[in-house]
Amino acid sequence: MGSLSYESFEEFLEQLKAAGISITREQELRERLAEAQAWRYAFMTLAAHGRSIGIRFQEPEEGVVDAARVRDTLAQFQFPESSQQVFTASLKSWH
Repeated sequence: MGSLSYESFEEFLEQLKAAGISITREQELRERLAEAQAWRYAFMTLAAHGRSIGIRFQEPEEGVVDAARVRDTLAQFQFPESSQQVFTASLKSWH
């Protein structure tokens, strides 16, 4: 089992970015996750509904996202497969 510590979401976001995910209003996202007791739940809520406050997860203009790496990162941080599907769909909804 992975740790639910503050550092976990920091590492998680860095791995998503390394896979090619672009995060709009990243600092606000980090602040919200730091305040949340359950950062995974907060992350999925913001992935699904954060657009209204400007938080977006996107594929870059070049479209260079390593989809397998994104899936592996979500699995490594113990997100259920249903959450993985929601997150992946949210990336595509902005094209």
